[in-house]
Amino acid sequence: MPELAEVARIVFFIRRHLVGKKLTRVQAQHDDIVYGKVGTSAEKFQKAMEGKKVIGAGQQGKYFWIAMSSPPHAVMHFGMAGWLKIRDADTYYYRTDKPEDKEWPPKYWKFLLETDGDPKTEAAFVDFRRLGRIRLVDCPAEEIRQHSPLKENGPDPVADKDIVTEKWLATKLRSKKVPIKAFLLDQAVISGIGNWMGDEILYHAKVHPEQYSNTLSDDQIKQLNYSIHYVCSTSVDLLADSDLFPEDWLFKHRWGKGKKNHPGVLPNGEKISFITVGGRTSAFVPSVQEKPSNAESATASRATPKRKRAATLKEESDLDEEDNKSPAKKLSSGRQNNNVGDGETTKAASTGTRRSTRTKK
Repeated sequence: MPELAEVARIVFFIRRHLVGKKLTRVQAQHDDIVYGKVGTSAEKFQKAMEGKKVIGAGQQGKYFWIAMSSPPHAVMHFGMAGWLKIRDADTYYYRTDKPEDKEWPPKYWKFLLETDGDPKTEAAFVDFRRLGRIRLVDCPAEEIRQHSPLKENGPDPVADKDIVTEKWLATKLRSKKVPIKAFLLDQAVISGIGNWMGDEILYHAKVHPEQYSNTLSDDQIKQLNYSIHYVCSTSVDLLADSDLFPEDWLFKHRWGKGKKNHPGVLPNGEKISFITVGGRTSAFVPSVQEKPSNAESATASRATPKRKRAATLKEESDLDEEDNKSPAKKLSSGRQNNNVGDGETTKAASTGTRRSTRTKK
């Protein structure tokens, strides 16, 4: 499920391969979920994009956009398994040797872009689960973040460092009474943090994922603020390439849940455990992340939250299962935000092994 770092990776490649070029050919396939759920259509998308120049790309958390020479602009979300493939570019964060992943156009494409120039660039948005979203936002490019859906989301800890401060964080934490892991995953509070990033942040902050947000001490808040910026900035700077992540990160060792002969420990021997918090499986290190006696959250946080739609319950289950599979069994297209849309899924065409948080074509 692409989180802030993985989305930053694709924005990097959009800027490298698409910005400054004219889209001479755009094809979009009808999908009444990926397009229709957010009020547009493949036909409208194709008409809006074709013949225009790409002038920029940006990101707020798990959302990203392609800015065009004139409105409207494409604002997208990958969902659980969406991704933007660029032909002959290593955009992926999962490694896979499946022959079908070398096909062009790729399977499950929602749109295909082709630019001018020699050589031309070809790109494709793919999503076999159909939980991604592609929409058009009609405004000046510099005002994209002032419009839905971005205006309803919290600040991005990398793009909005001046907002996500220790003081801001303290105010937000003390205004809520929720498990801290659930707080970090709330995209209305802070944009971009998903399951693995949330666990990594809490591990470095030495905070138990079940501790209630309003019980954190001043020292814990200070450390949590530091850890948010450290984990987010480091992973973004490394373009989500986990081969380059520090060896002491939890990320490097958390993927063996339920796997035979997996030690489930950090290199220093500390045990990794798993609990369910706010409907999501969380990895943590009990010897580092001790739960204070006043956290009072063990029972409450494990209760199944109320949902408006049965589809949402299905989505939460899918997300939880996907995030905690062994790397060798994760699907090659990617990873989603808590604000997913429809729960409809399609069987995966391929599997890959995690070399980093990416795949190689």
